[in-house]
Amino acid sequence: MPSPFAPTALIGESFVGEGANAAHTNVVIGRKGGPVETAWATALATPSAGHVPFLTIVRPSVPVKPLTLFVTKAAADGELHQRATWGSAQAGLAQGVTDAVRDGLLPAEEADDLLIIAAIWVNPAVDDLDVSFRNQRSAAYGAVRAAVNATPTVADVLAAAEEGPDNPFYAPTSGALAR
Repeated sequence: MPSPFAPTALIGESFVGEGANAAHTNVVIGRKGGPVETAWATALATPSAGHVPFLTIVRPSVPVKPLTLFVTKAAADGELHQRATWGSAQAGLAQGVTDAVRDGLLPAEEADDLLIIAAIWVNPAVDDLDVSFRNQRSAAYGAVRAAVNATPTVADVLAAAEEGPDNPFYAPTSGALAR
């Protein structure tokens, strides 16, 4: 008998877009009955000020499968940021996970046995809900794909490190990189 999908935790990350509407998503995928379920339930039951994990839905009363916990990285601040967090980013996450099931990255026949924890960055300066949705959909799918495919590899990380770290918030100067 083949082993089940995701017998241990799978972890993935994806960053899509630029500027205020970019999406940064981290996912942990695992099976019910394992450590991911414990983390999932603990996160749901222990919200903190400004960071209230919630069940991701496709539509009201229709949670995405695998059940996916949306964990905010930035406290929702102001009406547009709130609409982006609970609206466009949540919808993008739901659609990205659903796309991953539809495309076979996540096995539909095991969707009821799996759980996803998704840590989502929505920039407080977000200004376009449709772009926010599209970027989050792509970032969610990319994070799931990275988790399932165990990418990047160590060789990929070492190759990127040769060029030096770089992210949308900081890139070190050559002087800072000198050893």
